[in-house]
Amino acid sequence: MRVLFSSIPASGSAVRDTASSMSPSKEKLEALRIHRGHARSRALPTALILLVVFLAALGAGATWWFRRPSVAVVRTIVVQEMSARGDRTLLNASGYVVARRESTVSSKVTGKVVEVLIEEGMRVEAGQVLARTDASNLEKSLELSQAQLESARSAMLETKANLNQAERELRRVSQLVSKHAASQSELDRAETDVMSQQARMERQAADVAVSEREVAVWQQQVDDTIVRAPFAGVVTTKDAQPGEMISPISAGGGFTRTGICTIVDMSSLEIEVDVGETYINRVESGQSVEATLDSYPDHRFPAKVIAMIPTADRQKATVKVRVGFERLDPRILPQMSVKVAFQSSAEDAPTVRRSVTVPKAAVARHDGRDVVWIVRDGRAERRAVTVGRVDGDQVELAAGVSGGDRVVVEGPKDLMDGIRVAEAK
Repeated sequence: MRVLFSSIPASGSAVRDTASSMSPSKEKLEALRIHRGHARSRALPTALILLVVFLAALGAGATWWFRRPSVAVVRTIVVQEMSARGDRTLLNASGYVVARRESTVSSKVTGKVVEVLIEEGMRVEAGQVLARTDASNLEKSLELSQAQLESARSAMLETKANLNQAERELRRVSQLVSKHAASQSELDRAETDVMSQQARMERQAADVAVSEREVAVWQQQVDDTIVRAPFAGVVTTKDAQPGEMISPISAGGGFTRTGICTIVDMSSLEIEVDVGETYINRVESGQSVEATLDSYPDHRFPAKVIAMIPTADRQKATVKVRVGFERLDPRILPQMSVKVAFQSSAEDAPTVRRSVTVPKAAVARHDGRDVVWIVRDGRAERRAVTVGRVDGDQVELAAGVSGGDRVVVEGPKDLMDGIRVAEAK
């Protein structure tokens, strides 16, 4: 029994040693244990952020979906395919735009200007009143001649009445003579009186005609004080003001004007070019010409040779060539400088190129390329194009669009490929 009791403490000591040896492992395990409450507290803000972002994106998408246009309204044009000959430039020259009909309008008589009815840039018609000069003296003379005419007509009416009385007296005396109740001398006096009244009547009729001519002369002089436009055109300069003296001739020094204004017929504009004698053999009547105004270098105006003036300027060794525009443009103004390129004939350059022209607003940039929008089967379709020559507000497309395509020239900025579109009326 003593032995057993002594062994028990030994065994208990061993158990304590074992427990003490295992305690470090438990500490390590405790360190590796996941504390769920702490992990949950860190994951919660991240989840909330993701949820808020998701809900915001969902709301934005829903807003776009409900507010998106069901049909985009656009304005289109149908492009036309054009063909042009590959003309070759034979000669380049420069000149000026001139008007074949240009006039400095003046009055027919010298007088003081009392009214000017035009301004620069105004369009006038043929016969329109431009200005008036003082006609007070002429109007008085016209009134005098009209009064003299009325007096001559009144005198002729008096003579006509006397003639009728003399004719009645002649008939009465003739009857008395036939009845031997009057003498032959009384009959002769009656006949003489009739002849005298007839002669006076003829003279007074001539006086009336003279008075009518005199009235017409004074009326014409009064009309000459009114300055009228000789043809339809545009007023380019205004040279006189009310109160100034004007004369059809250079008289009175610098105090007298010789014109009221200058009128240009814009439909008669053409180009005058001086071509050197050495190169005049490259120019012929009817030859195609491309004209480029210095004011609009990006636009070319088609023209053709009207005529070559059959004489040369020996001081400049040039020949003047008249070039006419095939189609006039409001941008063309008199005295503008212009460069012309004389083209070869169609036989010398028979090559033909085809292209389409669209407004510059129809071409846009997308991913570094030029594109246009076309309408096909009621939907928008994006087309990549090759831009050629730019001519003012027009762009020539060498590839990408064919004749007959409906190209969008005006529409919403957020136009998408495949969206349904409606064309504006």
